Amino acid sequence: QVQLVESGGGLVQPGRSLRLSCAASGRILSLDDMGWYRQAPGKERELVASISSSGNTNYADFVKGRYTISRDNAKRTVYLHIDTLKSEDTAHYYCNAQLCYYREDDAPVCLRDYWGKGTQLTVVP
Repeated sequence: QVQLVESGGGLVQPGRSLRLSCAASGRILSLDDMGWYRQAPGKERELVASISSSGNTNYADFVKGRYTISRDNAKRTVYLHIDTLKSEDTAHYYCNAQLCYYREDDAPVCLRDYWGKGTQLTVVP
């Protein structure tokens, strides 16, 4: 019924910039807070940044100004721009959303945590 599909990952050299995208599709009633999380090998999943439907943003302390989250509500898409990539940025990046959608029986359902499958970002020389 609803999908969050991430894209934009891959193999990237250090120092370059990259933009990840996450597009929501389906019978969506509303998209509220959206965010990016990441999980590096052997580590727990952690919040990178989040953005409200009105554009208020929140960043993890480790971001240090290199990450920028944005969204296009008309396109139902959230972006994560990463500048000056470093090896420690290597992780699987997941999109998360608070959303409401219509079930097949047209009943509305609201979820606080809806996840995409993620996109892998690997920073290598």
